[in-house]
Amino acid sequence: MYPSTSPETGRDPWADGARPGPTGPSRGYPPGPRTGPAADDGDRRERGGPRRLRKGGPGRRPDDEPADDAPEEEVEPVPVRRPLALTVAGFAALLGVGLVFGAQTAGPGHRLPFAIVIFGVQLLFVLAWTMAMRPPALLVVALVSAGVAAAADAAAVQSQIAALAPLGYVAAGGFLLGVLGQLVRRVDRVRVTDSLGSTLLIVVGVVAFGTLIVLSRIPAGTQAITVCLTGTGVALTVARLTDAVAPWPRLAPQVPRGAAGVVGGAMIGTLASALLGSYLVGFTPTSAALIGLVAAATAVLTDLAVGYAEAGRLMAGEPPTMWIARHMQGPLGGFALAAPAAYVMSVVFL
Repeated sequence: MYPSTSPETGRDPWADGARPGPTGPSRGYPPGPRTGPAADDGDRRERGGPRRLRKGGPGRRPDDEPADDAPEEEVEPVPVRRPLALTVAGFAALLGVGLVFGAQTAGPGHRLPFAIVIFGVQLLFVLAWTMAMRPPALLVVALVSAGVAAAADAAAVQSQIAALAPLGYVAAGGFLLGVLGQLVRRVDRVRVTDSLGSTLLIVVGVVAFGTLIVLSRIPAGTQAITVCLTGTGVALTVARLTDAVAPWPRLAPQVPRGAAGVVGGAMIGTLASALLGSYLVGFTPTSAALIGLVAAATAVLTDLAVGYAEAGRLMAGEPPTMWIARHMQGPLGGFALAAPAAYVMSVVFL
């Protein structure tokens, strides 16, 4: 027979006092299991457990994102103004027509009418490029460039041998005179280094138009001028017309030009030169296409480079210049560089 249950059954015998015995583990025995209340054990585990660090180290806030991961600001593309593109296309077409018909007036011993046409275009070039580039001594550079234009045309007409050497001498002398004219003025002397590039470009561009007069004096030179300048005018006109209709893909957000116009203009200009060469004496469609391709591509790329230069000046914080000078600068620069390219290709292939 079992004894009856004690009335103190179910009570914790150590509830009223501390548990007797050593506080630490006895020698040779592992420590005993912890027998505290479940709530205290969970709280201690929560406080004493390993802490997990947030990504990026302690004290990192969600808004502390690295600078490299920050989204880049998208540059808003410059809008393409259709009326302006159509106006520039019309100017390029008129300029090409004027130069081509002016070349038809040239003949043996009769170069003066064509020289007058070239001189008028040179004055437009000086006006547009000096107003767009704004060298320190603007008036000095403009007057020197106009004098260089007259001297280059006179050398091209009056020289006994049709060659580019007299034009080279005129260009070197005009460049030195323009630099010296800026050194005389104390105000412009500080920025003379900045003006070297602009003065050289304007003087070389003016002299480049004089190569058309020299080209008209060699055999088949007038036909070569017709083929090359026709391809150049068509290329510049088509490029600008395409930009007015479909300026894509954009070559740069700051430049309102499209690759379709640049490529399409060069191709259609080459095609126009090839078609014209099939009707001119001394040319074949292949030779005319080759010469026209060089002239058209040079003109279109020059026009595009002028757009990049203008965008660079605006991004640098320079105030915009006269709008008509800025937009005449591209076609005039394209014809200026197409002229020596036509001369070189004609001398090599004709």
